[in-house]
Amino acid sequence: MTKKRPNFLIIVADDLGFSDTGAYGSEIKTPNIDFLARSGVRMTDFHTAPTCSPTRSMLFSGTDNHIAGLGAMWEQMKRGGLEHYEGRRGYEGYLNWDVAALPEVMQDGGYWTTLSGKWYVACRNSAARQSGEHRRSPGLSSTVQLIVQASRSQERALSTCSWLR
Repeated sequence: MTKKRPNFLIIVADDLGFSDTGAYGSEIKTPNIDFLARSGVRMTDFHTAPTCSPTRSMLFSGTDNHIAGLGAMWEQMKRGGLEHYEGRRGYEGYLNWDVAALPEVMQDGGYWTTLSGKWYVACRNSAARQSGEHRRSPGLSSTVQLIVQASRSQERALSTCSWLR
């Protein structure tokens, strides 16, 4: 008899506090998230970065965001002057090749992997995009991604990866 392998669903919610869902003590009713939490495994020791892309890089790599290449969010590096970060390891502005991405590891284990939502850990650095050194979709079998950032004006479209066009 073949043992059934578990399914994995990892949810990253920006701007959500630890106790903002019912499963973690919130007064807000979140029945679907609560159900998923009750019937699965809860991460209780995951630490986030101050912004979204460094946090995603840590979740995807299981390492510090600097090791993964996102020491700071690309937009912050751009505002601070890219020349300050140029050539500094850990500030490549995309998920670098020093880490194994979780979807790659899962795919190697025979899993079908997908991402839905905001990506933000690749393709922000146009030089990296042009050279091909960035990781387009590390281990993802498919993606459904938001192209325009919801919290900003529709006129400010995110730079998108060539593989989305």
